[in-house]
Amino acid sequence: MRLILLGPPGAGKGTQAQRLVEKHGIVQLSTGDMLRAAVKAGTEVGLKAKAVMDAGQLVSDDIVVGVVADRIDQADCQKGFILDGFPRTVPQAEALTRMLASKGMKLDAVIELKVDEDALVRRMETRVRETIAAGGQVRADDNPESFKKRLVEFREKTAPLSSYYAGTGELRTVDGMKPIDAVTKDIETILG
Repeated sequence: MRLILLGPPGAGKGTQAQRLVEKHGIVQLSTGDMLRAAVKAGTEVGLKAKAVMDAGQLVSDDIVVGVVADRIDQADCQKGFILDGFPRTVPQAEALTRMLASKGMKLDAVIELKVDEDALVRRMETRVRETIAAGGQVRADDNPESFKKRLVEFREKTAPLSSYYAGTGELRTVDGMKPIDAVTKDIETILG
């Protein structure tokens, strides 16, 4: 089972990914974690990434795709994986499709959690209040202004992936405003 979960920040992708990991024994792959691991392991692509990061630059799509390609060859990915934080742009999605095809693989589904952005902002504000009330630490970017900027960035860079994957026939949508268990059930229905 090879999946991508799409949706804006706060849509519940992390929660649903964790449920899929537990139920299906697949791996959630974060590009940030994979990059750090490749650098630490000193792989060929990890060394390229390190040189770029040490220079204070953004890692190219080619390097990120190389890191993903190396990672999905590992034994724990044999049952499948969920990509987290990748692809973020249509060129990355195209590169991912080519890389998977070169390995004789394809995605089983791209599941988009459709949500109301205003409701997400209210949800984030509630989460901040509850965290503070419980004496917890609030993330630096968990404030309305930062959150709205993240939503704008998502709309500009990542939202076009919906059209791309709709065009490939891989996109499935779920109402992400439903209760968590209902969203899980809808995703499981898609995965059949």
